[in-house]
Amino acid sequence: MTALDPACGPSRCPLLYLLVLLLQLGLSRGLYFHIGETEKRCFIEEIPDETMVIGNYKTQLWDKQSETYLPSTPGLGMHVEVKDPDGKPILSRQYGSEGRFIFTSHTPGEHQICLHSNSTRMTLFAGGKLRVHLDIQIGEHTNNYPEIAAKDKLTELQLRVRQLLDQVEQIQKEQNYQRYREERFRLTSESTNQRVLWWSVAQTLILILTGIWQMRHLKSFFEAKKLV
Repeated sequence: MTALDPACGPSRCPLLYLLVLLLQLGLSRGLYFHIGETEKRCFIEEIPDETMVIGNYKTQLWDKQSETYLPSTPGLGMHVEVKDPDGKPILSRQYGSEGRFIFTSHTPGEHQICLHSNSTRMTLFAGGKLRVHLDIQIGEHTNNYPEIAAKDKLTELQLRVRQLLDQVEQIQKEQNYQRYREERFRLTSESTNQRVLWWSVAQTLILILTGIWQMRHLKSFFEAKKLV
């Protein structure tokens, strides 16, 4: 986690600290899960546009003799598929038992990341369970700052400035994405309100027409019976 300038403490810059904290917590996710032989596991990630995403994973296969999960054999791989919010494929590729996949979002919104094994060709799996460790990094968390510092020969101060600039850029992307979501929600709300209004108008017209028809029907009935 990147340190901030001591002169700008939480009491002086609470908004900046809050945004950086949210980025640190929300843009790097590590987990593990279990999948069966033909099972596909999908995850939804809300990603701003023009944002790099890096996923690192490794697989472990259940060993009955030792009753624990051991590193998978090289022949057991994972297929990774990524789709954008419009359902268009961004990435579809076969990887090994341990690897890394990288993609860049071009449309803001919910991206679907799916993984499944090629175990249908592996008798070694034998219907068992596969443990997958997955770490997803989004935005400036994808940068390897020690490598950048060594490559560009940056001083510690220059590196911290570079980190802060990347964080500010990511915050701007997140703000733009929140504005995009707010705009979509507003349009949806306006559309729903407009439909409710027209439905109310239609109901009112139906009631008025039904009342007129009933009055004319009753008048004709009374006239036929010579009651009026």
